[in-house]
Formats: sequence, C-alpha cells, structure tokens
Amino acid sequence: MESKKVFLENEKVKIAVLPLGAELSSLYHKEHRLQYLWQAGDVWPKHSPVLFPIVGQLKNNSYTHQQKEYSLPRHGFAREKMFSVLEQQDHQITFRLSDDEHTRKNYPFTFHFDIQYLLIESEIIITYSVTNTGSEKMYFSVGAHPAFRVPLDLRDKYDDYYLEFDKEEHSGRWPLKEGLIDVAPTPFFDSQKIYLTKELFSNDALVFKKINSNKIHLHSNKHQHGLSVTVNQCPFLGLWAAKGADFLCIEPWQGIADGVQSTGEIANKEGIHRLDAGENYQYRWAIKLF
Repeated sequence: MESKKVFLENEKVKIAVLPLGAELSSLYHKEHRLQYLWQAGDVWPKHSPVLFPIVGQLKNNSYTHQQKEYSLPRHGFAREKMFSVLEQQDHQITFRLSDDEHTRKNYPFTFHFDIQYLLIESEIIITYSVTNTGSEKMYFSVGAHPAFRVPLDLRDKYDDYYLEFDKEEHSGRWPLKEGLIDVAPTPFFDSQKIYLTKELFSNDALVFKKINSNKIHLHSNKHQHGLSVTVNQCPFLGLWAAKGADFLCIEPWQGIADGVQSTGEIANKEGIHRLDAGENYQYRWAIKLF
C-alpha cells in the first residue's frame, strides 16, 4: 500500500497528507511562504491526527457492548491505520478506512470511514463520513486534533498570540482527572478571547462543552497572519499543547472522553453517535489561512 505523502495544491495553498491515519502533515501558504502546521518532533510526534471511533480516553481503556467487554486506546485506532485513496481530483482527495479482522476484535462493527480534503482559495474543508455497512446499530465518535505552529513567525513569542471566538462564550472548563472528565466544570471565560501562554496547559487540555461560536480565530499581536477554524456546531472543543511546545491544538470534537463516573456501556456514553444499518453520518469543519 502507498505510504508516501500525498500532495494537493491550488494557487494559494499546498497541503500534504499521510496515508497513515489520513493525517494532514503540511499546511503551507504559498503567497505568505508560511507553514501553519506543527511539523512533529520529539515533544509530540503527530501533526493532525483524526480521532475515531472514540474521542478521548475510556474509563479503564475499555467499554461494554451487548454484555461483552472491549478495549480501545485513547482517541481510537484510526490514527494508526493505513487509509487507501478512494478518489483524487485536482483540488480534492478522499481517503478510506474500512473495518478488518483486527479492528473487529475490539470494535465489533463494520464500517467505511472516509476523510475528504478540499481546497478552496486559502481554505481547507475537511469532511468525515461514517457509513454503517453492518446489519446492527453502530456506536462511534469522531474528532479532529490539528496542531498549529505558534509562533508562526520565529521572531514572535508564544505569548504574542491569542484566540478569538466569534460569539460570547460562557462554558466552564471541564477538568480532566487522569484523562477522564470530572463531574463539574470550573469557571473559565470572561471574554471572547483567550491569551496564549505555555502555562495555560499545565493541567492538561482545556475541554469545553456547548460552545456557541462557529469560528475560532488564531491571531498575533505582531502581524496580520493567522487562521480561522470553522467548527460547525461541534458540541465539544479541546484546546491543548504539549508542555513547552511551540504549537496549539484547536480540536473540534463530535464526542468526548468518558466521565469519572462512566458506567462503561458504549450505548450510554456521553457524545456517542448511533447509526442504524446502512446509514451515513457526516461532519464538516474547515481551516482558513490568512
């Protein structure tokens, strides 16, 4: 199977995608001559992993379905699986992952999981499409985990950057306890902006529920370059950076980690999606560079 990067470009941007995990690995603006995506490294070896069939961590790394226990790692297995190229056009490419004997050992569902990247001007539109190819109800979550370079310009500092939400937010931060969601949030927002510091993520990711905004902008105080992430009604949002790392993950999630009081039954999991036999689910989000 092809394991080399696949490239896609238009007059504005050029992207690269790894068939392993169908992971976006480069996000380069040709006019600005800027790389917007974290280029992996010892502190965190990923670029933009896709989270499927769960988002976050399971309690005891396990779940039950029809009275049988299964095990899944944090964020699922898709990011470590080889995808095939289903279709490629000038400014668009679609990758596919299907169930196999290995996935069915710990995820007893049959599926197609397609990831499409589409370039329009300076925007990358990403669509996740899940199809239940089996005869029984399927349970899953899906999410994005892109890491953007901060600072974009090496003459800047991390603290020169901030996030701006397009609507007023009131969600508290949901603390994580060993990767699980705590029972209650703590107050967080006092404006539509979050000023970045490397201390901000000293207690793991910032996790939010019921975000009002449809767009989240990353800006610099030093210049006009940045990006916008269109999250399209995502019920959960994660913000994260590894300790001391020069990146920021803006993560629209259609799912969330187990809570500390989780029963482990996947049908009752918070944020879980259900697909009847033959049904299809789609989630679309986007990144716009400026």
